[in-house]
Amino acid sequence: MRDYLKFYIDGQWVDPVEPRTLDVINPATEGVAGRISLGSAADVDRAAQAARRAFASWSQTSVKDRLDLMGAIVAEYQKRYNDMAAAITEEMGAPAYLANQAQAALGIAHLQTAMAVLKDYKFEELRGTTLIMKDPIGVCGFITPWNWPVNQIATKVAPALATGCTMVLKPSEVAPFSGYIWSEIMHAAGVPAGVYNMVNGDGPTVGAAISGHPQIDMVSFTGSTRAGIEVAKNAAPTVKRVHQELGGKSPNIVLDDADFPKAITAGVKAVMMNSGQSCNAPTRMLVPAKRMAEVKAIAKATAEATTVGDPTGNSAMGPVVSEVQFNKIQTLIQKGIDEGATLVTGGTGRPDGLDKGYYVKPTVFADVSKDMSISREEIFGPVLAILGYQSEEEAIAVAHDTEYGLAAYVQGEPEHARRVARTMRAGQVNINGAGLDFMAPFGGYKQSGTGREWGDHAFGEFLETKAVLGYGVKEAAE
Repeated sequence: MRDYLKFYIDGQWVDPVEPRTLDVINPATEGVAGRISLGSAADVDRAAQAARRAFASWSQTSVKDRLDLMGAIVAEYQKRYNDMAAAITEEMGAPAYLANQAQAALGIAHLQTAMAVLKDYKFEELRGTTLIMKDPIGVCGFITPWNWPVNQIATKVAPALATGCTMVLKPSEVAPFSGYIWSEIMHAAGVPAGVYNMVNGDGPTVGAAISGHPQIDMVSFTGSTRAGIEVAKNAAPTVKRVHQELGGKSPNIVLDDADFPKAITAGVKAVMMNSGQSCNAPTRMLVPAKRMAEVKAIAKATAEATTVGDPTGNSAMGPVVSEVQFNKIQTLIQKGIDEGATLVTGGTGRPDGLDKGYYVKPTVFADVSKDMSISREEIFGPVLAILGYQSEEEAIAVAHDTEYGLAAYVQGEPEHARRVARTMRAGQVNINGAGLDFMAPFGGYKQSGTGREWGDHAFGEFLETKAVLGYGVKEAAE
């Protein structure tokens, strides 16, 4: 069992001001996997003050100094790679293959991407006689989620370090092991005292203290839209910058000229990956109504071929993260049934043969209308809603009929798909199953958030713009 009872503040592992512990549950076994301490506003204050002191020197470091440190972090991460993957499987149930090939891999990928951007990033530009400077914004507060835990830590910490900021991190208390290992990596790499700090705890206590702290200049939050609203409210009195990556209910428009076996299969698999616990999952599939029977058959076969079980083995899908999440998903599946959608496969309860653990059946609904709960609410589980459309115009209108705008997907003949993709009101649009691009900005329209992560666009979130007038004026000849 893991006992992670200290916080990382000012380059040291320290005891909390007020000792309180929380059991961390393994979602595959429902047993206690470890304990963490729950922090308080006093712990956040210690961390913020340490970060403020460190900012004076860290903000003045050279690009080379930052690159050298980030290279050391990558090297230490590689030493702990297997530990990181195993921790993610244990804390939130990601299958071993996914934890190793995607979850843990993303931590290094974002560090390396930030390094590549930093090498050539222009922090200064002379326009006429005015110098435009990009200065680090200051002390940053990070509140990260449990679904892609180290990915979301890295997307914030890496560009913040690269731009000369200092920081205080609160990882999810539901899946805190990976954040603790990340902090051990930072310490081993020799990050200067106070540049990086970590305080465990819950949102209403530690999260609120971070978002409202007067010594924290910006807060970056990833999580639900509901919680994001609270973060913004807490941040408002100190007029700090707020960056948020929030919920999604992403449409997947399958055009009539798409390769249906390929497109439908890929769409179902994308929803089931990570047990449906991805904010950008394509959970609303829009298909030509005249081809609904064909779509149902492909979706049913794909979902039923998805193996569910022990995430330390060879299963394609593990449990969802917690009992709270399990119960929420069960409620929404039942709503789908009650509101009249066609249950193609799956449904309520655990899969056959699994009587312990927060396992959910891979579930597909068809003949879904745009007003049903399963079409409007972010389920955050392995549940796909298939909606039929009569025309392309209707498909686009239904795709946009949501409060979210994080991602969208379009499948079809390439030129046709490109035309439809241009109309999508979403921060990232995927055509025909394109792979990840670490330089592509990630973030949402509407209630899916503000600002962007990933690649060079992430740097702007951590920089202030300063204009120095008269900088380029030549001195008069003597």
